[in-house]
Amino acid sequence: MSDPQVVIREALATGAPAAFTCSFQAEDMVVLHQIRRQLPDIPVLFLETGYHFAETYAYRDQMAKLWGLNLINVEPLVPLATQEAQHGKLYSTDPNQCCGIRKVEPLFRSLNDYEVWFTGLRREQSPTRAGLEPFGSHRLPTGKILSKVSPLYDWTWKDVWAYMTIEEIPHLSLYDRGYTSIGCEPCTAIPESDNLRSGRWGGKKLECGIHIEAAPPSVSAGTSQEA
Repeated sequence: MSDPQVVIREALATGAPAAFTCSFQAEDMVVLHQIRRQLPDIPVLFLETGYHFAETYAYRDQMAKLWGLNLINVEPLVPLATQEAQHGKLYSTDPNQCCGIRKVEPLFRSLNDYEVWFTGLRREQSPTRAGLEPFGSHRLPTGKILSKVSPLYDWTWKDVWAYMTIEEIPHLSLYDRGYTSIGCEPCTAIPESDNLRSGRWGGKKLECGIHIEAAPPSVSAGTSQEA
């Protein structure tokens, strides 16, 4: 198991503007706890999709207050009510487009302000992440290239929870109900296999599009694109 502090220190060495995308899942809280040792006021970007569990919102607010986080709620250009009026329940009919509008486009737009992007990605999370390295790069739709940093790249689920316990970090209550990967409520279920992300999107896909280099769909078009 690698030392996240070494990875974080190297990533911050240049002093370039950095941000952390946080869903407030367990691995994200471990990464945030580690980053704050070196950069206490790091911007914490939370994707406000409008579809999160009530428990997620409550936990986000609890931890933002407890840790004094520099929390930035990143919102889509299209209000949820407008999207549903135009397209209905996209999370059921076209989850790729829904993720593109409510997660991918808002995040990539926000990340244009930074040079270093910290994530809570781990190899063990999914087959799509098995080759993850601590340092990588990501090209935004604008053409800007970010340094993408995953301090827990080789940590296991057991490692994450051991750290949470030792450091006495409160956890999102949905884990107590059997969830292992938590996103928007309509697209998240308790997994039926050993794949920690198998409960996402009804098993139809494993990624929302954030960690795939592809241009997000138009926020106004009715056509679907891969996200």
